[in-house]
Amino acid sequence: MNRLGRLNTLRNQIFLGFMAVMLIVLGAVGFFTYGQVSALLRDNAEKHIRQTAVQAAGKLDVLLRQVDTFTAQVATSATIQERMAQELDGRKTSFAERQSMQQEIRKNEAYATGIRSLELYTTDYRMLFPLTEGSLNGRVPEAWIRAADAGKGRLAWLGVDPRDPDAVVAIRNVRLVDRSFAYAGYLLVRVEKSYFELTDENESVDSPDRERMGLFDGAGQVVASDFPEGADAERILRSGEEESVRVGGEDYMAIERRSEAAGWRIVILTPVDYATEGISVLRTVVLVAVVIGGVLFLVLTFILSTMITRPILNLIKAMRNAKLGTLRPISVTFSAMEINELNNTYNQMVGSLNELIEVVYEKEIVQSRTELKALQAQINPHFLFNTLEAFYWALEEKGEEELAEIVVAMSGLFRYVISRADEEEWVTVGDELDHAERYLKIMDMRMVDRLAWRIEADEESRRAPIPKLLVQPLVENAILHGVEQRLGRGEVGVRAEPSDRPGFIRVEVADNGPGIDAERIRELRESLAQGAGGRSSKGSGVGLANVEKRLRLYYASAGEGLIVESAPGVGTKVSFEIPDHRGREKTG
Repeated sequence: MNRLGRLNTLRNQIFLGFMAVMLIVLGAVGFFTYGQVSALLRDNAEKHIRQTAVQAAGKLDVLLRQVDTFTAQVATSATIQERMAQELDGRKTSFAERQSMQQEIRKNEAYATGIRSLELYTTDYRMLFPLTEGSLNGRVPEAWIRAADAGKGRLAWLGVDPRDPDAVVAIRNVRLVDRSFAYAGYLLVRVEKSYFELTDENESVDSPDRERMGLFDGAGQVVASDFPEGADAERILRSGEEESVRVGGEDYMAIERRSEAAGWRIVILTPVDYATEGISVLRTVVLVAVVIGGVLFLVLTFILSTMITRPILNLIKAMRNAKLGTLRPISVTFSAMEINELNNTYNQMVGSLNELIEVVYEKEIVQSRTELKALQAQINPHFLFNTLEAFYWALEEKGEEELAEIVVAMSGLFRYVISRADEEEWVTVGDELDHAERYLKIMDMRMVDRLAWRIEADEESRRAPIPKLLVQPLVENAILHGVEQRLGRGEVGVRAEPSDRPGFIRVEVADNGPGIDAERIRELRESLAQGAGGRSSKGSGVGLANVEKRLRLYYASAGEGLIVESAPGVGTKVSFEIPDHRGREKTG
């Protein structure tokens, strides 16, 4: 422990503190830079891949439209329309007529690429072309025929041919143009899979960083693919838009696009290493920068801490000599301006301390004498009460009964307010109302005929315990800001009654003064919440803020403080609710 204490020096603290701050800064900057730039590189790679997917989807749509256009030309040719109308009318097509259809179809096939064969069927699924026997429902599943019917003349791409895995099947309804596009049969086209190759032929298939594309029909069967050998097509399709998929021992980023024309899916696999090749370089650069910055700052911090602490150590050695005797100024000159200023400040402090030692001694004597005089000047409250009692009896003898009652009220008011430390802090609501009544009598005499007042309370409410001096400040506020601000006679009402909340007493003080607007009420509530608020008598006495604080102090979990209600020209009502804790122990 002693050894650790010796290492706890200002120099070591500066050194370690600066190093910790710099390491945190370098680490935070490096982490932030790496995260932002790597995210940017990854986003750019993903944008490139998505752009490739969009281009591939566009190319696929072009290929599909070419086949669609070709089949539409065949289905709407004059010869095909005539033969299909003949079949629809119930007249069988002869062998010679079927041969003429073959010449028409072969002529159209000469201008198309990728078409393996065309097949023509009647509405009852009987084959018209080629010149063999067969039926459509024996050729393809019923679901494919229903898909062609749902297309209503549009070409329906159905997927890989069940009889030939190297061809793709599409079907469309043949509609008779001259008969309001009446349904007349089916045209089935078989397209070579090689027709749908979407990759660049000039790109090396064995390139390790090239993108891989796969085209899948609606059933998930492979139409065209240059995925690595052994790739599981089903698992790739299930991966969807996952961050990466592992194929052939290598991680790929998978991007999927769907062709709206055929409902087929294009999946593009890009090697993760290729997409993030710049991130590893960035990671190395950031780490090297952090290490170099840390080493440089380590050296500079060591030099700086030495320059700062060496003069201070010299000053400490000079100041230790002051412990051997009385406080004396030191006369040591240092090269640094701040250390010289510290030396001058120390010398001034020594001079001031020597002076203060004498001043404090003298002040102790003066303070003792002042406290003695203050104790001698204290007035015994009983002297004040006895004097008021003498006034009362003198006024009674002279027939001044009204003045005598005022003197009695003042005596009771002073007795209630002036309490010794051993007197109780808690009283009853009845005591508070009696105190408010004495205050109102005195104010009634002062204001002559301008004040009318009333106090209402049931016996149950009067017996409820309450902290002393909570009601009288509200009455004083009602007179000061209500009655005195009103022209003519004003009224003050004090009421104590059970609250709507079970177990609570509501105390209310109301006046018919000029009232206050909503904005002023909001400001008053904010000031009460902040501990400010109005005072009871122009800068002295117990104000609303004091009442608010005491309510929250005594009833923090039960009450809600003062409730102020007012309207201009109507008056103001201030109330509060307290729990009726009967049997509360009195506190001195």
